[in-house]
Amino acid sequence: MPTGSAIIIGSGLGGLECGYILARNGMDVTVLEQDSQIGGCLQTFVRGRALFDTGFHYVGGLDPQGPLYPLFRYFGLMDLPWVQLDRECFDEVVVGDESFPFASGHDLFAERLIERFPSEKDGIRRYTAFLKEVGDHIFDSFMPRDMSDFYTRSLFSRSAYDFLNETVSDPLLRKVLSGTSLKMELNADTLPLYVFAQINNSFIQSAWRLKGGGSLIADSLAGSIKAMGGKVITDARVTSMRERGGRIAEVVINDGEVLTADWVISSMHPSAALALVEDTKCIRKIYRSRMSGLENTFGMFTANIRLKPGSMPYLNRNVYVHREDADLWRPGAGSVDSVLVNWAVPYDNSADAISIDLLSPMYWSEVEKWSGFPLRHRGEDYVEFKNARTEACIELASRRLPGLKDAVDRVYTSTPLSYSSYTKTVEGSAYGIRKDWRSPMTTVLTPKTPIPNLLLTGQSLNLHGILGVSMTSVFTCASVLGMDAIAPDILACRR
Repeated sequence: MPTGSAIIIGSGLGGLECGYILARNGMDVTVLEQDSQIGGCLQTFVRGRALFDTGFHYVGGLDPQGPLYPLFRYFGLMDLPWVQLDRECFDEVVVGDESFPFASGHDLFAERLIERFPSEKDGIRRYTAFLKEVGDHIFDSFMPRDMSDFYTRSLFSRSAYDFLNETVSDPLLRKVLSGTSLKMELNADTLPLYVFAQINNSFIQSAWRLKGGGSLIADSLAGSIKAMGGKVITDARVTSMRERGGRIAEVVINDGEVLTADWVISSMHPSAALALVEDTKCIRKIYRSRMSGLENTFGMFTANIRLKPGSMPYLNRNVYVHREDADLWRPGAGSVDSVLVNWAVPYDNSADAISIDLLSPMYWSEVEKWSGFPLRHRGEDYVEFKNARTEACIELASRRLPGLKDAVDRVYTSTPLSYSSYTKTVEGSAYGIRKDWRSPMTTVLTPKTPIPNLLLTGQSLNLHGILGVSMTSVFTCASVLGMDAIAPDILACRR
């Protein structure tokens, strides 16, 4: 077993998974969380009879043939109360007045779309086969001998938008295939094909909700870390890191207590992590400028809605509603053209829904003017802004759910500003740094920094989402342990 110690900054999914891997391999692990509650965007909150997730809603690829299964089995997460979404329709895409079901399993997925678009049969099959090919070989790229190969492989340097247009000719079908877009930022100019294919493939393979919310994942990982001798400390804000002799020698929390470790792993935004390292010649100004200059993906407006008892049935699917003229690959600021409706699994096994979430893209520029104000003191105009956005989301969602407005009991809202305040996510970004297929070497990041014992993890590096962050946590820990120490245990979980 390796020996050594590690401090991990942040208790979101990436930080906790890194803590788990290192503790499992014999290291002394301390996870630091600035908030009083662990989990980052895995956190849940309760309002009355309703439980809401802050960022976690559903995952893909959790059945035994799926790409997430071996990872979550390795992390001890498969015993949680997972609920598989309707295989005949796990996602429903609504464009104008037309509705299109997304079925689980590549063959069934293709069959259902061919029924609606028979003239696009060949394109649909090429599209589905390509996604499956990416998914089938995900662990080939996951466990490379040469880590740099993963970041320079060809699908990171190909355009997702171009691939879709080359494969499918019908504009409506292209919109439908893009219709579950809120799993990622669809950007026609920048989105790499690998990100698009890997994420969409995992959900087509199988889709799942978690009864009880994302905090169960965080609690399980934290409990395992503690059981293996590690520590998870809350209310521990890292205020600086001190470099000596070319390594991080000390981590200062709450402007006072000093901690030391052989390794430091940050799940913060890269620019935020680097800002904590002061008075060092190891990090050149040009490197700091490059990290801070990287563009971030858009954020999300969320309306968490507590429903009146018995007012709406629970649906074991997600519904994406889009206006007819919505440009899903170039969403504009200031309007609601798309909304995701997500149901929480009723904790009482009722057929009636207790709560739903409405999510819609929102840019930092829309809320930036209130960023200088403290929490809960941003003024009436901010409240009015959120109320207007809530009404617009309900209006659009009501095209598919006509009784929604009358079913609302109470609404709780969040914006990119909320995420920036509570989780320190730069610009409240939903998917981290914007990856660009035109410049993968500068936007798809590795865990390593100019300081050898300071590593990065989390969604801003290369892949976002539950699957992407889980893969990234393995890459990060491989820089400490070596991939040969981790890969066999994960690959064994595939059997």
